[in-house]
Amino acid sequence: MIEHRATDITAGPGGVMTDEVGVITGELTLWTGRGADNQVTLWVQYRGADEWYVVTGGRAVLADPADLEAVHRIAVGLLDRPLG
Repeated sequence: MIEHRATDITAGPGGVMTDEVGVITGELTLWTGRGADNQVTLWVQYRGADEWYVVTGGRAVLADPADLEAVHRIAVGLLDRPLG
């Protein structure tokens, strides 16, 4: 990855759907990364864990690399839901 952003979030009831293990909830870290091809991918992990999981539907190609920050902020707003 060329560039990334990371934010700690809390996924309450309903959680975050991942490609690898299904729904995860609780204290998580959201990582948004952009590759050389401008593809952005959203990843989550249990806070402090070693394993990362791709957020289902969390891949797109950015029209402008500067949009990474906006995509990350939107993802945080959608997924950081401690009360569900």
